Amino acid sequence: MKDKQKLKAYLDNKVDAINHIDFVKDDPISIPKSYSLSQDIEITAFWVAMLAWGQRKTIINKSIELFTLMDKAPHDFIVNHEEKDRAKFKDFKHRTFQYTDTLYFLEFLQSYYRKYSSLETAFDFAESAELALIGFHEQFFSLEHAPHRTRKHVSTPSRNSSCKKLNMFLRWMVRTDSAGVDFGIWKNIPASHLMIPLDVHVQRVATKLGILKRTQTDWKAVVELTKNLRELDPEDPIKYDFALFGIGVLGEL
Repeated sequence: MKDKQKLKAYLDNKVDAINHIDFVKDDPISIPKSYSLSQDIEITAFWVAMLAWGQRKTIINKSIELFTLMDKAPHDFIVNHEEKDRAKFKDFKHRTFQYTDTLYFLEFLQSYYRKYSSLETAFDFAESAELALIGFHEQFFSLEHAPHRTRKHVSTPSRNSSCKKLNMFLRWMVRTDSAGVDFGIWKNIPASHLMIPLDVHVQRVATKLGILKRTQTDWKAVVELTKNLRELDPEDPIKYDFALFGIGVLGEL
């Protein structure tokens, strides 16, 4: 990595400029930010992250529609609803996320939250982030008759996916700093273990900055880029997600 200190100073400056609470109102993270109960935050953050493709305004509007169907009390609804209550989600859809997918999400989350108090328990980072995400995917689709079509909505490194949405969700739950954008409500996963939420925009910026050589947007690229970001900040490498995203949006490169 050329001129590491110069690059670090540049990206740190971008993090400071973009990692700001004003960022929240126009971003899908505004949905979980509207809740205070930790389980409501987890559920909305996870589901919003899984729906996060397309225009941010559309993602926000569809998320509002979804959680309004849960009476704006997601955890209470998920834990206590009966199967007949799921019929009201029939007309909810977002791109390829259809009724079948909603039904399975509701079924899994109900099964899970009737046993556990936090979704954090489903992510075991003891060995590696890769195994944690693989394990979560396997657990998520462990219920009998889990629809094959729904698997595309929760990615896994076992298929060499970049797992952008899951890594974004984990960033929201784990990272914490004075800016207050990320929640930091999960205390058992170190921020140093997180992986970069990689999409084509972040990949393009990282490539131009010389911190990513791999051309595919896949898990191997996530590993490569995260390794290089850890050289800049071993304790909180994923804070640079703000910088790489912001540079791409602002078109500075």
